[in-house]
Amino acid sequence: MASSPLDDRTVTALVAEAAAAPSMHNAQPWRFRHLVVRRVLQLRADLSRTMPRSDPHLRALHLGCGAALFNLRVAAAHTGLVPVTALLPDPDDPELLADVRLDDPAGGSPVPAGLARLHPAIRQRHTSRHPFADKDLPEELRTVLRDAAAEEGAQLHFAGAWHAETLLDLVRDAESRDDLDPGAREDLERWTRLGADADVAVDGVPEYAFGPGRLGGRAPVRDFAGRRPVADRGSSVFEQVAHLAVLSTRGDGPEAWLRAGQAMERVLLEATLADLATSLTSHALEKPGLRLLARDPASGTGDAQMVLRIGYGPRGPATPRRPVRDILETE
Repeated sequence: MASSPLDDRTVTALVAEAAAAPSMHNAQPWRFRHLVVRRVLQLRADLSRTMPRSDPHLRALHLGCGAALFNLRVAAAHTGLVPVTALLPDPDDPELLADVRLDDPAGGSPVPAGLARLHPAIRQRHTSRHPFADKDLPEELRTVLRDAAAEEGAQLHFAGAWHAETLLDLVRDAESRDDLDPGAREDLERWTRLGADADVAVDGVPEYAFGPGRLGGRAPVRDFAGRRPVADRGSSVFEQVAHLAVLSTRGDGPEAWLRAGQAMERVLLEATLADLATSLTSHALEKPGLRLLARDPASGTGDAQMVLRIGYGPRGPATPRRPVRDILETE
């Protein structure tokens, strides 16, 4: 059970590691509130960081916040604390996404070792928009990643050749629709950082993380540059075999999205520990009419929440993060 209050240094470190999570366009749409007496860290949505065109229903916001919540649980376990989590604890406060009570293990539940072992991967995990090798994942690694998703109540389906082709078609369809919509790139352009802005950014995707331009290949990598020139970017041929997996939940809505975000991050951290490179693509899933078509064709059920690209290749660079003082308040 919780006992004495947590010191500020511990709380700051926990929030910093939570905020290392991925989010759509690295918008980092979260805030934290430390309730000292209750020894609780609240995770709250930061609605000033929404994407009206790309994420009108806030599904991606919840996925990113779910990933931050999972990192918080991992960091707490690494510190020797027991994270006791309640999702959406107040129906009258939809911006309050989770309460995490940070208990001491003495006299109560043990520290979850399965979470603590993932801690080194929090800072090692980076999105890679570089080419991957045309090399398949061993089945034992696929099993580890499927089990990681299942631990958080989600399903991870590795796309076979036909399903991967369908997913690539959906991404191309989404890209074509964007080309026909003059306002479709508003969110992307708001959250990309070019030139000198990239060196001082605390959020968004800086140009050094765009990865090379694509000369060929079949990887669904979003081009953050668009038609804007990026100095010294270069171009590469990407993999011919698309290494894709679909993360799904049984059910949809804010709670399912938060669970999906936690499952997504658990899969990403496990993949990182296995020395795999990863990236995320939600492009097709941003269009309701396309999202339904992305589901696992074998079962035909589940709500697709994210498409993961997992394989062997270089890890991407670290992207900027907001200072803890900007995302943490104490009460």
